[in-house]
Amino acid sequence: MPRSTARRFTALRSFPIVAIVFALFITLTGCGLLGGDSNDAPATNASSGALEKPNLKISVMTTTDLAPFWLAVKNGYFKEAGFTFDPTKDVVVAKSGGDSVAKLTSKEVDIAYSSYTPFFVAKSKGAADIKLVADASSAGPNSCVVVAMPNSPVKNIKDMAGKRVAVTARNTISDLLVMSTLKTNGVDYKTIQWVEVPFPQTADALAKGQVDAAFLTEPFYTGAQKTVGAVPVFDTAVGPTANMPTAGYGANGEFVQKFPKTLAAFQRVMQRATDEAKSDRTKVEPLLQEYSKIDADTAKLSTLLTFSSSLDATRIQRVPDLMLEFGVIKDRIDVAQMIAKAPSAG
Repeated sequence: MPRSTARRFTALRSFPIVAIVFALFITLTGCGLLGGDSNDAPATNASSGALEKPNLKISVMTTTDLAPFWLAVKNGYFKEAGFTFDPTKDVVVAKSGGDSVAKLTSKEVDIAYSSYTPFFVAKSKGAADIKLVADASSAGPNSCVVVAMPNSPVKNIKDMAGKRVAVTARNTISDLLVMSTLKTNGVDYKTIQWVEVPFPQTADALAKGQVDAAFLTEPFYTGAQKTVGAVPVFDTAVGPTANMPTAGYGANGEFVQKFPKTLAAFQRVMQRATDEAKSDRTKVEPLLQEYSKIDADTAKLSTLLTFSSSLDATRIQRVPDLMLEFGVIKDRIDVAQMIAKAPSAG
């Protein structure tokens, strides 16, 4: 047989093996060479199919730690992940964390943002099967502060006993942080006269002498300094309460079980937006102006809470343990049992 003919015969005989190997390669790589999914796809893509519930109803508040959520909305990360909710219609603003959690337990919304304490209060009452789906923030230095007017009888932490102190509501992270800090410093927190005042009205209450001191977080802390001349008395995010988890997102257990792809996509979007917000403050400040309703100067000066998204049971366990210590709840709550774990495939 001529040499050229032998070469052609050998090539033809080996062709089926080449074809089989190529087919296996395409199958195992998910058709990446043909424009399918690849490792370079955005982290928010729902890789295993459409979301079960793309049109979410979400309850939020006007606090600064919602910045990553609004960043995800403005940059289209939710849309990329397959969500179809309308931020102007499907995202509602709650008056307080308790109000937000009430909207969740009544199934008015699918996901609710709140300070952690209302989630644990609701859980302790057995009224709802609440799951935590994403973290939001922790109390960093000078982000959760007790303030007073210059003419107030409260000049330092030792002056707090028996005084009128404004907090957004009782049995919240506000009074818990204050009580813990007072206890650490040997001040009788049981003598405090608590006055419930919404954050936006606190500066006015201070200026009118309706309270002697007040717990504030941003942007209301910087706002009170600018508008009425309030001065800081002590930081509540120190010692035992340093880096205390302050807020997160929750859902009902039924939602978590029925819509795993939706849950996983929400968690990926929030992680992506949180990482971006933490790395570049200039992206956050315009959002504070738009959604927290503060001016540009206050947005620039505000000491922000520490943004977070990943849920760590050991870290968040500090909150219900603190609630148990101060009698807000009667029995210990196991945070690990409340954390919603989405399937890795999303």
